[in-house]
Amino acid sequence: MSVDTDIIDDVVIDEKIRVDNAEPRKYKVIFLNDNTTPIDFVVEVLRLVFKHSVETATDLTMKIHEEGSSVVGIYSYEIAESKSIETINLSRSNGFALQVKMEQE
Repeated sequence: MSVDTDIIDDVVIDEKIRVDNAEPRKYKVIFLNDNTTPIDFVVEVLRLVFKHSVETATDLTMKIHEEGSSVVGIYSYEIAESKSIETINLSRSNGFALQVKMEQE
Protein backbone atom coordinates (compact mmCIF):
# COMPACT_ATOMS: atom_id res chain seq x y z
CA MET A 1 0.00 0.00 0.00
CA SER A 2 1.56 3.29 -1.02
CA VAL A 3 0.57 6.75 0.11
CA ASP A 4 0.19 9.45 -2.49
CA THR A 5 2.15 12.51 -1.34
CA ASP A 6 1.16 14.69 -4.30
CA ILE A 7 -1.84 15.98 -2.35
CA ILE A 8 0.44 17.74 0.15
CA ASP A 9 2.00 19.82 -2.66
CA ASP A 10 -1.33 21.65 -3.13
CA VAL A 11 -1.29 23.14 0.38
CA VAL A 12 0.07 26.68 0.63
CA ILE A 13 0.74 28.23 4.00
CA ASP A 14 0.41 32.02 4.02
CA GLU A 15 0.90 32.59 7.74
CA LYS A 16 4.25 33.23 9.30
CA ILE A 17 4.86 31.90 12.76
CA ARG A 18 6.40 34.44 15.09
CA VAL A 19 8.47 33.06 17.92
CA ASP A 20 8.73 35.33 20.94
CA ASN A 21 11.60 34.36 23.20
CA ALA A 22 11.24 37.31 25.54
CA GLU A 23 12.04 36.72 29.18
CA PRO A 24 9.00 36.72 31.47
CA ARG A 25 8.51 39.97 33.30
CA LYS A 26 9.74 40.22 36.85
CA TYR A 27 7.84 41.64 39.81
CA LYS A 28 9.15 43.37 42.90
CA VAL A 29 7.72 42.36 46.27
CA ILE A 30 7.67 45.44 48.50
CA PHE A 31 7.07 45.58 52.26
CA LEU A 32 5.49 48.75 53.63
CA ASN A 33 6.21 50.12 57.08
CA ASP A 34 3.49 50.20 59.72
CA ASN A 35 3.60 51.09 63.39
CA THR A 36 2.20 47.82 64.71
CA THR A 37 4.16 44.92 63.20
CA PRO A 38 7.18 44.05 65.38
CA ILE A 39 10.62 44.26 63.80
CA ASP A 40 11.42 40.70 64.96
CA PHE A 41 8.37 39.38 63.09
CA VAL A 42 9.38 41.11 59.86
CA VAL A 43 12.91 39.70 60.15
CA GLU A 44 11.50 36.19 60.63
CA VAL A 45 9.18 36.50 57.62
CA LEU A 46 12.08 37.66 55.47
CA ARG A 47 14.10 34.66 56.65
CA LEU A 48 11.36 32.04 56.33
CA VAL A 49 9.43 33.13 53.25
CA PHE A 50 12.09 35.01 51.28
CA LYS A 51 15.11 32.95 52.42
CA HIS A 52 17.23 35.96 53.41
CA SER A 53 20.09 35.59 55.87
CA VAL A 54 19.67 37.08 59.34
CA GLU A 55 21.95 39.98 58.36
CA THR A 56 20.13 40.77 55.12
CA ALA A 57 16.71 40.39 56.74
CA THR A 58 17.73 42.76 59.53
CA ASP A 59 19.12 45.32 57.06
CA LEU A 60 15.94 45.17 54.94
CA THR A 61 13.74 45.52 58.02
CA MET A 62 15.62 48.61 59.15
CA LYS A 63 15.32 50.10 55.65
CA ILE A 64 11.55 49.44 55.72
CA HIS A 65 11.34 51.07 59.16
CA GLU A 66 13.43 54.11 58.26
CA GLU A 67 12.38 54.74 54.64
CA GLY A 68 8.79 53.51 54.73
CA SER A 69 9.22 50.62 52.30
CA SER A 70 11.74 48.33 50.67
CA VAL A 71 11.94 45.80 47.87
CA VAL A 72 12.47 42.43 49.55
CA GLY A 73 12.68 40.30 46.41
CA ILE A 74 12.24 40.21 42.64
CA TYR A 75 10.56 37.17 41.10
CA SER A 76 8.37 35.92 38.29
CA TYR A 77 4.73 36.93 38.73
CA GLU A 78 3.63 33.57 40.14
CA ILE A 79 6.39 33.38 42.74
CA ALA A 80 6.00 37.03 43.76
CA GLU A 81 2.27 36.53 44.19
CA SER A 82 2.74 33.32 46.18
CA LYS A 83 5.28 34.90 48.54
CA SER A 84 3.09 37.99 48.99
CA ILE A 85 0.05 35.90 49.89
CA GLU A 86 2.07 33.72 52.25
CA THR A 87 3.42 36.83 53.98
CA ILE A 88 -0.01 38.42 54.37
CA ASN A 89 -1.49 35.17 55.69
CA LEU A 90 1.33 34.80 58.25
CA SER A 91 0.93 38.41 59.28
CA ARG A 92 -2.83 38.23 59.74
CA SER A 93 -2.73 34.89 61.54
CA ASN A 94 -0.33 36.49 64.04
CA GLY A 95 -2.50 39.59 64.43
CA PHE A 96 -0.26 42.02 62.52
CA ALA A 97 -1.04 44.53 59.78
CA LEU A 98 2.08 44.11 57.63
CA GLN A 99 1.33 45.38 54.13
CA VAL A 100 2.86 43.91 50.98
CA LYS A 101 2.57 45.10 47.41
CA MET A 102 3.84 43.94 44.04
CA GLU A 103 5.11 46.14 41.23
CA GLN A 104 6.26 45.21 37.77
CA GLU A 105 9.99 45.76 37.39
